Amino acid sequence: MANSTRAAAEGDPPRPAGDGTGADAGVGVRPGATSGAAGCTRVDTGDGAGAGTGVAAGARGDLGTSSSPDAESAAEPDADPGSAPEPTTTPAPEPPTSTTPAPIAESGTSTRTPRPGPVVEVGGAPSRAGAGGGAVRLVGLDLARGLAVFGMYAAHLGPEPELGEPSGFLLELAHGRSSALFAVLAGVTLVFLAGRQPPSDARDGRRAALRIAIRALVLLAFGSVLTASGTKVEVILAYYGLYFLLALPFVRLTSRALAALAVGWALVGPQLWYMAQQVFWDSALERGIAAHDPLAHYAEGEGLTRLLVTGNYPALAWMPFVLAGMAVGRLDLRAPRVRARLAVLGPALAAFGYGASWLALQVPAVGDRAGMPHGWWADTDEWPEDLNPGLLLLAAPHSETTLSVVANTGVALTVVAAALTAMDLLPRLRPAAVPVIAVGSMSLSSYVFHIVGIRLLHIDIEGDDLSIGLLLGFIAAVSLSAYAWSRFFRRGPLEFVLHHLSLLGRRRR
Repeated sequence: MANSTRAAAEGDPPRPAGDGTGADAGVGVRPGATSGAAGCTRVDTGDGAGAGTGVAAGARGDLGTSSSPDAESAAEPDADPGSAPEPTTTPAPEPPTSTTPAPIAESGTSTRTPRPGPVVEVGGAPSRAGAGGGAVRLVGLDLARGLAVFGMYAAHLGPEPELGEPSGFLLELAHGRSSALFAVLAGVTLVFLAGRQPPSDARDGRRAALRIAIRALVLLAFGSVLTASGTKVEVILAYYGLYFLLALPFVRLTSRALAALAVGWALVGPQLWYMAQQVFWDSALERGIAAHDPLAHYAEGEGLTRLLVTGNYPALAWMPFVLAGMAVGRLDLRAPRVRARLAVLGPALAAFGYGASWLALQVPAVGDRAGMPHGWWADTDEWPEDLNPGLLLLAAPHSETTLSVVANTGVALTVVAAALTAMDLLPRLRPAAVPVIAVGSMSLSSYVFHIVGIRLLHIDIEGDDLSIGLLLGFIAAVSLSAYAWSRFFRRGPLEFVLHHLSLLGRRRR
C-alpha cells in the first residue's frame, strides 16, 4: 500500500507564485457552461462575480468546506461573500481565450504558470482566476460528495440488505463505504481550506488554522445537537469535528508525507483501537470519563471516549481516511495523469484489502474464530459478542481493521477518480448530474436534511418503516431542494452559517 500510495503522490503540483490558488480554484455548475481544462467548468469573469445559473458558483461542499483549492486562503481577510442571491441573468461572454488543456508534465501536474486574472467568486469566497482570466471548480468532487450523501441515505433509510438480491448488494455497498468516502473528501477540502500555497507570514498561517478549528467546533456542536435530539441515526458530524482538530498539525505537509502518515496510521491505528476497545468498551472507566465529560453529558453519551474509540466512526481507526484525502488534495486533480494513477490505485487498494481478508477467512482457524463468513466485505453477519483477534482480519465496513481501511480507501479513491473523469469525458452526463452535484455542493445541509426528516416523520430506522420507496423519496426531495436552492444562493443554508462563523478566524489580526 505504501508504494502504491507514493506512486499517486508523484503528482505533487509545483507551487508557482502569482495567483495564490495553486491553479485549482473553481466554481459551480451552470447549464450550458463551457468545458474548461480536465473536467472543470469555466465561468464568465467579465463582471468579477462568477455569474451563472444552475449550481451556484459559490456552493460549498464536503460538510461545509469548499471544493476549490485556496478558495478561503486566497480571499481578502474581511471578505464576506455568499449572502446575495446567485444572478440569473445571462452572464457576459468570456474573453477570447483558448480552452485547450495545458500540456501535462511527467509528474502529472500542469506546466502552465498561472498569470493574474480578475478576482471571481470561487466556492463562495473570492479567489484569483488562473490563466486566461477564468476560474474552474472541480465539480467532480461535488458529484462524489452527492453520491456519498445518497449512500448515507441508503444506509439509514433503505431496507436491510439481503445479499441474494441485486438491491441488497447495492445497499450493502453503501454501508460504511459512503461514510469513508465522506472522510476522504473531508481530507481533500481540509487542504483546500488551509491553502495549497505556504502562508505569506505566520499570521496568515494562524488565521487558516483558526478557521479550520472554528469549523471543527461548529461541526462538533451540530453533531451534538442532532444526537441530543434523540435520533437513532449515529450522527457523524461530531466525529468530523474531531477529525478536523486532529488533522490540524498536518495540513502543511506534502502529499508524500501525508500518504506516508496515512499508511503508518492505517497499520498502527486499528491495532491500537482494538486494544483500547478491550479497555473502554462498556466499562466502568468509560462511564467514569463520560460522567466528567460535558460533551457526553449534553449529547447523550457521545463524548470524547466514543468519538475516539468506542463509537461507530472512531477517530483512532478513521483518521487514515482523512490523511489519505489530504494527500490527494495536494495533487493536481485536473491533471489526467494524476487521475489515471488514482483510477489504478483505488481498485488496487480495494482488491488487496478485500482479497486479503477473503483469503484469511478461508483458513479454518481464522474464519471459525471470527464467525463472520461474509466479513471480508459485508457486515450482514451477526457480530460476535466477544472481541477476538480473528476480527482484525475482517474488511467489512465498520470493522475498523487495517484491511477495512485499505479497502474502503480504495473504494473512495475509485469514486473520486471516476467522478472527476466522468465530468471531463462525458459532457452529456453533466445535465443529468446537476441535481447530484447540487446535493454535493451543500452536503452538510443535505446530510442534516435526512436526519431531521427521519425525526419529524417519526421513521423507525430499526423497524419495518424502511423501504426502497422511502429511500427514493428522500433522494428526490433533497435533490430537488438542493437544485432549487442553488439557483438563487451560492451556499447551502448550513454552509452559509458555517462560513460566516469561520470568518471570525479570517478577520483575526
